[in-house]
Amino acid sequence: MGVLDGKVAIVTGAGRGLGRAHALALAAEGAKVVVNDLGGEADGVGESHSPADQVVKEIKDAGGEAVINYNSVTGYQAAKEIIDTAINTFGKLDILVNNAGFLRDRMVFKMGEEEWDAVIAVHLKGTFNCGRWACLYFYEQSKAGNPINGRLINTVSHAGLGGNASQGNYGAAKGGIASLTMVWGREMAKYNVTANAVAPMARSRMTLGAPMTLQMMGEKPPEDGSFDTFAPENLSPLVAYLASDAAQDITGRVFTVFGGKVQVFIPWTPGNFIDIGKRWTVKELGERIRELGDLSMPPFPM
Repeated sequence: MGVLDGKVAIVTGAGRGLGRAHALALAAEGAKVVVNDLGGEADGVGESHSPADQVVKEIKDAGGEAVINYNSVTGYQAAKEIIDTAINTFGKLDILVNNAGFLRDRMVFKMGEEEWDAVIAVHLKGTFNCGRWACLYFYEQSKAGNPINGRLINTVSHAGLGGNASQGNYGAAKGGIASLTMVWGREMAKYNVTANAVAPMARSRMTLGAPMTLQMMGEKPPEDGSFDTFAPENLSPLVAYLASDAAQDITGRVFTVFGGKVQVFIPWTPGNFIDIGKRWTVKELGERIRELGDLSMPPFPM
């Protein structure tokens, strides 16, 4: 018996890395899984059916149920077809894990419009596209009087929560997804649907393309067989738990997993303040603004 027995889940970008780990974990807990993956490279270029095919085979070989969808999440109607794949194949949808994405890193003064648009499209718009159609389904089921325990689980990044040089497109998209997660948590609560997000600290094709993360994580798991702090699979139990009925009271939150550490992020909150009781002058601000505290660049969230 698994915590997701009888559930139907979609995982986008499930052909490799984190998405693959999530799909396998959800299936192991009893969910029927739609494995969605366009099969592009780490920069989004190209297509291949083999990654999604392989994950579906792994799930079926382990005794689970899965079906393939190769659509790109960047298309509004294509995203609807991803949602429809679950409903038409398995009769319903319970869980959507938005994970698809790629990187095209550039410093702001070198980044072109296409590099900006492509990354925003797959991460931020792709999350919206799939979430929009899933939420419409949940809404219609609720209005029809059918029991709903819907789950929306998005993927954000430390780059979007704390900023990372050369990742303005990626960071902006992931920061937007964090905000979108909180919005969905508020909007969908009355329909018994939760929305949460996870920020991976894991080795993947995308992180291995960034020098800083490559230096920190290493290119391969430890050769001595010790615990791999950066294994993608470390995050998946949290995704499975958030997808379960036991997590009904958890919504609008962003979590990270770093090895064996699970941590929740505190969203933007007001800090220290100064009050002069009237309109400030520039001179007065210059004299007192540092009473707010250290105003230098905040540390990267880890």
